[in-house]
Amino acid sequence: MRLSTKPMVNFVNRLGCFERVNGCSRLPDPQDEPMALSNTELRYYDSNVLRLPADKRTEYHAQVDRLISELRKNVRDKTEIKITKVVKAGSFAKFTILRKTSYDPVDVDVVFYISGRDASKETLDSLSATIYDLLIKIYPNKSVEDFEIQRKAATVTFIGTGLAVDIVPVIEDESRPGYGWQFDIHDGSKIETCAPCQIQFVRDRKNQDSDFRTLVRMAKKWRNFAEIKPLKSFAIELILAHVLATQGKDGSIEQRFRNFLLYIAQSGLKNPISFPENTLPLGVFSDPVVILDPVYSFNNVTSRISEGERQEIVAAAEAAWATVNFASVEDDEAVWKEVFGPGFKVED
Repeated sequence: MRLSTKPMVNFVNRLGCFERVNGCSRLPDPQDEPMALSNTELRYYDSNVLRLPADKRTEYHAQVDRLISELRKNVRDKTEIKITKVVKAGSFAKFTILRKTSYDPVDVDVVFYISGRDASKETLDSLSATIYDLLIKIYPNKSVEDFEIQRKAATVTFIGTGLAVDIVPVIEDESRPGYGWQFDIHDGSKIETCAPCQIQFVRDRKNQDSDFRTLVRMAKKWRNFAEIKPLKSFAIELILAHVLATQGKDGSIEQRFRNFLLYIAQSGLKNPISFPENTLPLGVFSDPVVILDPVYSFNNVTSRISEGERQEIVAAAEAAWATVNFASVEDDEAVWKEVFGPGFKVED
């Protein structure tokens, strides 16, 4: 994880104080601070720097569609696996994906719904191994950089575009459209998932708040530039959805981004988060960070964050919050670059 090279005391002296640093009773109220950047400026930054351009989106769609077509055909011809549905998922489908840079990778989740398998016996190991073998046959070495079987997916990385495609096999739940079971090859565990439901979750928040996806992309850019790898994109979306639910959509984009950082800093991510979409009963977890998957109440999407990583995330949010406040006061683009990287700009 990358933190600013400036000592923490500099952040404290810039604006306000942090309870864990010097014993202050509270963090300053973000609404008390000036805001130098307008919504127009931050929307410019989002549209021209963060958001995936339309031509690239079209290119990635075509590349993924070719992969899906080839994999469908080979699965049908060479295995007994029956693919009932394919869904493009993840940040790409939610429109929260960032354009590719040296530290912003581009990936697309492709969920293959599979029927005719017993979810109580099937394991991701055999499914992924089958898919892996088919991928090796479909693509010559010159076309792809790597095939890798991960915990819940087989990943293909294309050399030309740098696009990484995670192929996620899911055992279809025939009683619930869109739902299925996903397996972990490391521990054999399974969770229920619903790719269309997760896409709809973000779409619903975007309908509540037209800047929701902009805030997600800003948060992901901060995460990537600060190298806070344990904080996954799905968790960022859910934290921002929680902040939207508890604090509303009033205020500027800048203020609400600061509210996101401030929520992490003040809560320490110690408070369990759930959503109206979660069905009862809710799972009970002892993990350092608990954020429930809206489509499956027994899945803690942050279960792999350790206590040490939680503390690192909170410290990074504290530092970024202080820097953003200082950038607002100084109206200094160079300070903003400490949070978002050298590509930050709000005008031509």
